Formats: sequence, C-alpha cells, structure tokens
Amino acid sequence: MGKHLRTLPPTLALALGATTAGVLIAPPAVGAAAPPCSPIAGERADAGVPHGVPDHRRLRRDAEAVSALGIPAVQARATAGRITCSARVGVADVRTGREIPADGAFRIASTSKALTATVVLQLVGEGRLGLDDRIERWLPGLVAGRAITIRQVLQHTSGLPDAIPSWNTEAQYLKLRYQRYSTRQLVEDAVAMPKLFEPGEGWAYSNTGYLIAELIIERVTGQPWDAEFERRIFRPLGMDHTYWPGSSPDIRLPHALQYQRFDGELVDVTSQIPAYPAAGIVSTTRDLDVFFRALLGGRLLSPAELAAMKSTRPVDAALQKFWPRGEYGLGLVSRPLTDTGDERYWGHDGGDSGSIVTTGFTEDGRRGAVVSMNFGLDATFDETLAQQRAADRVVRNVLRPPRR
Repeated sequence: MGKHLRTLPPTLALALGATTAGVLIAPPAVGAAAPPCSPIAGERADAGVPHGVPDHRRLRRDAEAVSALGIPAVQARATAGRITCSARVGVADVRTGREIPADGAFRIASTSKALTATVVLQLVGEGRLGLDDRIERWLPGLVAGRAITIRQVLQHTSGLPDAIPSWNTEAQYLKLRYQRYSTRQLVEDAVAMPKLFEPGEGWAYSNTGYLIAELIIERVTGQPWDAEFERRIFRPLGMDHTYWPGSSPDIRLPHALQYQRFDGELVDVTSQIPAYPAAGIVSTTRDLDVFFRALLGGRLLSPAELAAMKSTRPVDAALQKFWPRGEYGLGLVSRPLTDTGDERYWGHDGGDSGSIVTTGFTEDGRRGAVVSMNFGLDATFDETLAQQRAADRVVRNVLRPPRR
C-alpha cells in the first residue's frame, strides 16, 4: 500500500491509496490484546474451512510488523468460516496516546469500487442495463460521443484519465479539505483531457470511470447512488457501521485519527470531504469482512453476474510493482496466493489522505482478512512498497497460514 507522489502517477497513487506523507517514527505498540477468535454472531463455526480457524497470535504479530514501519494505528481482522478475530496495534492519537477503538471506523476510499460494481451488476441482473451498453445511452454527451461501455469503465479500460483534485501541502489541505465538487464536472474535466488510449485498447486505473458508474446508478434507479448502496448492500447485510457522510467532514463513529506528513510535520487530516465522493464512505473491518464474504459467497449477485465480475485483465506495469501478477475484474482485484499462481485471492485495496485499506478473500469468501492503516508511507518508493508488502503478508498468512 501507499504511494510516492513524486515518482508515481496521480492515478496510481489513488489506486494504491497512500498519502503525501513522509517517514513516521512508530508509536508504542499499545492497544487491547488480541481477543480469542469467536463465532460470528448468529452463525455457527464451519470446521471444514482449510487450515482451521485464524491464528490470532500470528495476526497480531503481523499487524505489529506493519506498525513497526511507522504506522500509528493498525487494525486487522481475520475470518475463517464463521470464526473471526481481530488485532489492534498502536494508538489512535499520537499526541494523547489514546487507545484505538474496538473495530474503529475509517474511510474506505477505493475499496468502495467493489460496492459500486456490485450495485451496477445487480442492475444488470435485473435486466435494467447491460454491461456492453454505451455510456452515451444513459448519459448523452457526457463522454463526448466516445464508444465507451459500462464494462470498460468498471474494468479501467475506458482510456479516461483522472481529474480528481488532491493536496500536497498543509496549506492546500486547509484550503481544499471542505471543498465539494460536482461529480459531473469532475467527469467533464477528465473528458477534456487527452485520452490515454482508445476504449478497450489498454488498461489504466481510472477513478473517472467509477464516477460515471455512480451517475449511471442514479440515472437508472432515480435514486442517489449512496441510497442504493444502503438499500441493496448495507441494510440487508447488517453493515450498521457503514455509511456515506455526504457533506459532513467528520467520522461520527469511534475512530483513530488520520495522519499525513507535510514538510516533516505529522498533521491530523481526519476532517475532510474527499473529492471523489464514494471514497468518503465510512466503514469498519467487521463490515468490510461481512461485505466481501457475502459478495464472494454468492449472496449479492447471481452466478452469471459474479462470473462477470471475476472476468479479469492484467493490471498495467506500474501497478504490477505493487500487485505482482495482479488482474482486475469489475471492481475486484485478483492476486496469486502462491508462487505458482495456482491459487488466487480477491478483494480491493484503497486509500486516500490518511486512510489505507488492504483486503483479501478466498474464491468462495469463506476465509479472508481486512487491514486498516491510518497513515501511508511515501517518502521513498521502497518504503511505499514495504508497507504494501507488510499489509499483504497479513492477508496471505490468514488465507494460507505458514506451516509450523
């Protein structure tokens, strides 16, 4: 996870979800001791899950390794079958040493793309739109007549660049943190830029495509995109700690502060309205675990739509450095679990200023992990990559525990 804005393209930076921060000295590894793994409320443990229940001691050690890189607050959750456990390492506030809240809330940033794609595919399953419908059919004139399809915007093959505003200094943060942007205007600004390639002839991570997808959800349903997320996903799955705050810059649930470093100083950037609206969705490791298990377990999409979501293309060379042999479906990323690549796992990482998320689940969703970090290292490319690798190890050791 993470990004180094001086060396990585802005779009890649948003994909990986790090900040413009520099090196942070790790705080003391305090916080509640990892609790024993326990059955998920209302569900019985499934002894048939490969490798048995998660090892919460290993989970905590792996979370501590992430924190040791210089991350103030790390939350990790592991689930196998119907057994779940979690670990909290670090502090929620580096000034006061306040403890990280149990299942603390955070902004999920680009992990929201899995939610957007799920709602679009539900509409496909209902016969209300088609993946190969052109954007022009639903939003005439928005993409200037280009032959871009819904499938292409969901798979980052549209050729559309990004025009998402961001901040690189504390002064910019203070000026822009409460600025609201029109989704349509952000798309129009991106369309006015040179195309990256002809639709379908390349692959490049593009937040613009998902802004378009959310506009299509609104056009087809007649409801705000966030209302459809609530009606179709959050409420049915009992994701009671997941919501979109809209114009509020605050996280109303207990949470660790979000940090970014400007000119060598650690700055609390928790109070903000992300320019990319869905990036501001607030959730918890528990709720994201519930979502991905339901999605991959076939409870949100029909087999045909889930298969379409898992139809992948290799990511580009820039993202291959962070997601080796990574492939992108429709709002889902697939990565190899083993060196041979025979086993793969699914999820969607994300992050924005001060909130970094890594996820990974088995093909059937019966085993998975979610990692939340409140700071992204980017002073050098190597430390950015180190954070990504450390978070990946948390996930991989849950999905395929090392032999003892």
